[in-house]
Amino acid sequence: MKKEMNKMKIKGFSVVAAVAALLLSGAMALAACPAKGIKELTGAGATFPYPLYSKMFSEYNKLCNVKVNYQSIGSGGGIRQLQELTVDFGGSDGIMDEKQKGEAKAGAVLHIPTVAGAEAIVYNLPGIQRGQIKITPEVLADIYLKKISNWNDSRIKALNPGLKLPDLTIAVVHRSDGSGTTFIFTNYLSKVSQEWKDKVGFATSVNWPGDVGGKGNEGVANSVAQIPGAIGYVEVAYAKQNNMAWAQLRNKAGNYLEPSLEGAALAADQPNLPDNMEVMVTDSANSKAYPITGFTWLLVYENQKDEAKADAVANLAWWMIHDGQQYALPLEYAPLKGAALKKAESLVKKIKVNGRPVLN
Repeated sequence: MKKEMNKMKIKGFSVVAAVAALLLSGAMALAACPAKGIKELTGAGATFPYPLYSKMFSEYNKLCNVKVNYQSIGSGGGIRQLQELTVDFGGSDGIMDEKQKGEAKAGAVLHIPTVAGAEAIVYNLPGIQRGQIKITPEVLADIYLKKISNWNDSRIKALNPGLKLPDLTIAVVHRSDGSGTTFIFTNYLSKVSQEWKDKVGFATSVNWPGDVGGKGNEGVANSVAQIPGAIGYVEVAYAKQNNMAWAQLRNKAGNYLEPSLEGAALAADQPNLPDNMEVMVTDSANSKAYPITGFTWLLVYENQKDEAKADAVANLAWWMIHDGQQYALPLEYAPLKGAALKKAESLVKKIKVNGRPVLN
């Protein structure tokens, strides 16, 4: 009996074991608290990682007595505030484009990955539970293009034989604010639908074909919960917290998958990651990868002017990609590992003051 239980534990918690091994490995650096008197930092941006960042920053304050005030205003807002130098760091799930980079007042911006996460396709259909509906990439794109407008459409019915789909108008819910969650979602749709790519494209904010806008992951989750027939996209932690139903989505290999930690981890574990980590991992070819997955990044100026602030930001970022990773799994985020972790370390080490690296 004891051996059987041990086998079950090994099988069921392989991801946890892998992370535990990472945290105990030689790659794990000892956390360092800021040494130059800074007791408060400000950040703003992505709502996608907010459940995790709230936990991380609370624990960091206990450890280092440094309060991190992070405003969950959306990636677009975080990018703007970083550009204007009103925060010490930004948070984004979308990669800054060349125009945004050019408008950053203090020069080059590093994209330091912290974790990866999955986006759930959530719906509100009376009597239909979580994971009961199957959706293909093409059907999802056409729903958001407003070409499929009712849940009993023949294309949805064909994917779900035996499921009684209601005669109910589909209310398409999307983000109304500049959003990295939208960046990931629309990047995915642009990969699976040429029509979406040509007509809408991908960005933190796009011209939606319709219907309902919600501010933040919270706003989308609330709108879907309140509107019968609604469909939306939210980070999986928000879907779980709100006990929302989500769809099985067909991945590139043809497998239908529910959003999961394991599926996100496999999507993020890609070969040949670029050194700057400005990479999208949607629509992975891995047969077990969940297709709407993305990294979330800290946005930090490479060349800092304030030595004390630079020390504080660099030490916080280093702690987040090492000790802070232990808080990712319980909140349904995929921790950094392997090449992604090594590249994140190299990016943190690029933070400089007057040309000198802050961390050695």
